[in-house]
Amino acid sequence: MNFFEHQAAARRSSTRMIVLFALAVLGIVVAVDVAVVVVFGGLRGASGGSMVGLLAFATLATVAVIGLGSLYRLASLRGGGETVALQMGGSEVPENTSDPQLRRLRNIVEEIAIASGVPAPKLYVLEHESAINAFAAGYSPSDAAVAVTRGALERLNRDELQGVIAHEFSHILNGDMRLNIRLMGVLFGIMMLSIIGQRVLIYGRAGRGREGQAVLIVALVAMIVGGIGLFFGRMIKAGVSRQREMLADASAVQFTRQTVGLAGALKKIGGLHEGSQLSDKGKAEEVSHMLFGEGVAFSSLFATHPPLIERIRKLDPLFNPQQLQELSRRWSVAPPDGLQEDIAMGFAPAQPSSRPVAMPQPLPATMHSLDITPPMVAAQVATPAQDDYRRAHTLVETLTPALRTLARQRDQAMPLLLALLLDDGEGIAGKQRVEITSRMGEAIARQAAELRQQQLQALHPMLRLPLAALVFPVLRMRPRPQLETFLDTVEAVVHADGQVSLFEYCLARLLQVQLRESLDPARYASFGRRKPGNVKREFAILLAVVAQAGHAEPAEAQRAYLAGLQRILPRDHMPYAPPGQGVQALDEVWEPLDALDPLAKQVMVEAITAAVSHDGRVSVAEAELLRTICGVLHCPLPAMLERS
Repeated sequence: MNFFEHQAAARRSSTRMIVLFALAVLGIVVAVDVAVVVVFGGLRGASGGSMVGLLAFATLATVAVIGLGSLYRLASLRGGGETVALQMGGSEVPENTSDPQLRRLRNIVEEIAIASGVPAPKLYVLEHESAINAFAAGYSPSDAAVAVTRGALERLNRDELQGVIAHEFSHILNGDMRLNIRLMGVLFGIMMLSIIGQRVLIYGRAGRGREGQAVLIVALVAMIVGGIGLFFGRMIKAGVSRQREMLADASAVQFTRQTVGLAGALKKIGGLHEGSQLSDKGKAEEVSHMLFGEGVAFSSLFATHPPLIERIRKLDPLFNPQQLQELSRRWSVAPPDGLQEDIAMGFAPAQPSSRPVAMPQPLPATMHSLDITPPMVAAQVATPAQDDYRRAHTLVETLTPALRTLARQRDQAMPLLLALLLDDGEGIAGKQRVEITSRMGEAIARQAAELRQQQLQALHPMLRLPLAALVFPVLRMRPRPQLETFLDTVEAVVHADGQVSLFEYCLARLLQVQLRESLDPARYASFGRRKPGNVKREFAILLAVVAQAGHAEPAEAQRAYLAGLQRILPRDHMPYAPPGQGVQALDEVWEPLDALDPLAKQVMVEAITAAVSHDGRVSVAEAELLRTICGVLHCPLPAMLERS
């Protein structure tokens, strides 16, 4: 499946989860009502009229407890991936860590992020967990957090760790994260009666007489019904997550271009005593459906992951399960050391690439034409292929060491991104500096101007988005008031004189989208459902602006517009009419187009590509424009669009 099919499947899984949740609630309500009939009808002889009232009250109370429990848990998770990581006891990985294990982790994550076309997620380590495991959490790539156990860092070599991280990136890209985080909220509501029963039982032990007995009866009923909720909850998790874990394994192989790493990580889980089970069973139970490996020992009926042997054999068909016994005996004497294995394989302790690489290849000239087609670009969305990691390495290594250092410094994040938006002409740049000074102060304006002049003036267009992706995790750590001021400043800088290039506008819009989502993740978490026929006007505006930007001659621009329109709305006649306000007309199209059904988005990406490539020449600037538009619309593209 490609990205859009994964998204559509995730939406169907979300619908299935709601149906299963409704059935679970119905089952719990029936169990509670049966208990009410037995206790108050059979044992206490309640009359028919009072029994109806008791049943109505019990039903409403049960639904209210489950609903309020789910709403409470979802509200507690509004902070997105960071909230989940912190609740699991995660410690944030410093930006400029000198720990070789953490540096290796950060390098791998940054490289995969650039290859995938998404901002690098926040990183956390579960320091007290010696098992091999990891998870990705959040509502969207903009608020994603990846957490790994200390055991994974210590036991896995670079290839194996990259396989695990690529597996988690699959969840980030394919919409699994938002499904998983909502599942946490839904299941908490189902477990509420069990939690209440435990609390009441503790309280009831101190009671005496008939009142104490009544409390104990209520606690016992709640515990029994809670067991039913636990059964349904585990069934829902198993039904929703098992297939998606197998798909994530397949995506990880596609991402990393080899099966050895991921298979090696799974073999170490099977061969080491610690395995993948977390020590905090309560927390592991709640997040078991989003972990890389089984975090809790479930029976096969409730397992959230396919059997370990089955996962390994998908990657290594010749694998013999008896090999795990041999590995277990060997590792019981001398446990594996990931960094030592790296050295034995010829890796430096903090080398960013997963395999030895040649010197970075030069980037194409800015006037170089790329050979791309609409289906090819649509197939690349959120699907980095074999050569994208080499290219990501090229992009990272082409950035100067000074820029890479600045990108990881919290106090340099805002000036660096503002510098990307400054105009090279002194007149416009002067107006932009005035806007920065009035909102953020003279020091920030001066830093941005110096960075533009000293570091960014000759920056290759293909490096702007990768640089922004490296800066983003540091930027979103700033306090909300500062980020709000920064977003206001970005808007003012872009519109300083009313003459905004399409790329500058889209880059600024991308920053706006990503930061807004990181500030309020739950608000922007949804799967689109709109069809192309409902957003015809928005399509026409976007295609007209793109066609006009890429073609100097009006006749050529019109033909490019019609080529794009033919792909998305073949039966509609919508004349080419470039909006008078130019690029700023796009302000009204983003939200409706972003709400498209996943499969409709695929056609939309093909339509935009058809408009850009209509004349048979796609410049580097046009390709970056295409990547930026797709990023705003949550269809991330790899760092380079041409396949080698």
